[in-house]
Amino acid sequence: MSIPESVGAMPDSLNSRISQPLIQTEQLSLHYGEKPVFAEVTLPIQAGCITALVGPSGCGKTSFLSCLNRLTDLIPRCRVSGRIRLEALDVLDPKLDAIALRRRVGMIFQKPNPFPLSIWKNLALPLQEHGIKNREEVDRIVETTLQDVGLWNEVKDRLLTPALALSGGQQQRLCIARALVLKPEVLLLDEPCSALDPISSGVVEDLIANLRGRYTQLIVTHNLAQARRIADYAALFWVQDGVGRLIEYGSVEQIFEAPKEALTVAYVNGIRG
Repeated sequence: MSIPESVGAMPDSLNSRISQPLIQTEQLSLHYGEKPVFAEVTLPIQAGCITALVGPSGCGKTSFLSCLNRLTDLIPRCRVSGRIRLEALDVLDPKLDAIALRRRVGMIFQKPNPFPLSIWKNLALPLQEHGIKNREEVDRIVETTLQDVGLWNEVKDRLLTPALALSGGQQQRLCIARALVLKPEVLLLDEPCSALDPISSGVVEDLIANLRGRYTQLIVTHNLAQARRIADYAALFWVQDGVGRLIEYGSVEQIFEAPKEALTVAYVNGIRG
């Protein structure tokens, strides 16, 4: 799967929306019990763009992702403060339907985690759980989504075979398809290529780049070259005084070519981190 020459260009339909982030966090902080993980993160996530979260391990990048679709609700003694807006929606409102939120904001994990079911059932099950039970409609959505992630031609003759028999890269694309099948607005990707071999990693990276404009994507990556290749925006997290902090945010060109903070300069040049 190759990246089209136009992949770096922003679709015209998005130009007017760039000034209004799809997601905005304000003074967002997270504690596990009494231990602070990150603090006071104010960050805009622009619609249709790829935003890369970079920084050393342990600075709160994955935990930040987990706040955005309320996976933090599943962690005992986890406390989130501050504000998260998804357009007009108050994500931290206790009355919010978290299941409905996760349909809008899908999550892709570091290690591929397909269900121990058939390839077809991995995509059909979420549809059925959300009320889409007509077999013809399910089949149509499954085929279209597998085409979107470049898997259809590879698996169309074995849809009823176990998903766990797929290669690692195919499993990760299936997991992305499983998120896309519910038509989310946002994809949260937690180091989606780090558990893959270089060839599979390249295929998944190309897929993420090709989804630009159709989905708002937020990706955690330790691969600075990858962030520079595919991201529109980048945010550097760092641990200061034992707490994760947002050090700098900007366009990927600004962060890598004209960083303003000394830590950013050191990190992108391989001096720190």
